[in-house]
Amino acid sequence: MDRYAVLGQPVAHSKSPLIHARFAAQVGEKLLYEAYEIAPDELSGALKRLHGDGWQGFNLTLPHKTAVLALCESLSAGAESAGAVNTLVRLDDGWHGDNTDGAGFVRDVVINLGVPLRGKRVLVLGAGGAARGILAPILAEEPAELVISNRNPWKPEEIAASLKRLGNIVPRTNLSLKGDQYDVVINATSAGHRGELPRLPPQLFAPGALAYDLNYGPAAQPFLNWAQAQGASRISDGLGMLVEQAAEAFTLWRGLRPETAPVLAELRR
Repeated sequence: MDRYAVLGQPVAHSKSPLIHARFAAQVGEKLLYEAYEIAPDELSGALKRLHGDGWQGFNLTLPHKTAVLALCESLSAGAESAGAVNTLVRLDDGWHGDNTDGAGFVRDVVINLGVPLRGKRVLVLGAGGAARGILAPILAEEPAELVISNRNPWKPEEIAASLKRLGNIVPRTNLSLKGDQYDVVINATSAGHRGELPRLPPQLFAPGALAYDLNYGPAAQPFLNWAQAQGASRISDGLGMLVEQAAEAFTLWRGLRPETAPVLAELRR
């Protein structure tokens, strides 16, 4: 039986094994998908060992998405532009790195939530691997404006420069956003895992705006609670993105596209 897993630290909370079990049953594929906790200093050796043991692919979550770049034999264009990998596909001599986060995010927002990004003012909070992973797919949707913001200006400026060939990204600091309003505001920071949220000016949300947190569960609540109090018309955590990016990875591995709606509905219940 082909074997897959999600690698991270911590990873016991991951819903990926359930998601992929449902996908496999849905399309009639037999596979094993597990969750393995791997420390950062163990990642290189673990990937070599698991390749030798015949594993077919992996998902990567915190803290491995950027470190694994240097451990791949090849990278997709999406992984290169994101500067992060969340999916590994087995090659004869190693691993091919891809990034399905951005495609999963766009599918969740545009299809599941019915919120178009074309012609919208979009703000991404954070400048780590999670933020980088969604920028190129957002640009492909042709927003009116795409802003990336962080506590300091250096990382947003660096990211905007590195993706200039794909389109215009405006780098900002969080506090310099004062007086601006956006149609879609995305929290791509990890602050929610500490029960916190980024320090932000008020009134960021335009009429009808969507507030979206890439996290799901308790980690999404600090930002979503704040956004609702600030007047966001709609709020969403990243559970739909989790399911959609998993479907993208499943398709890369198995060549079959599963239906995401029933799996997302089960997780919401």
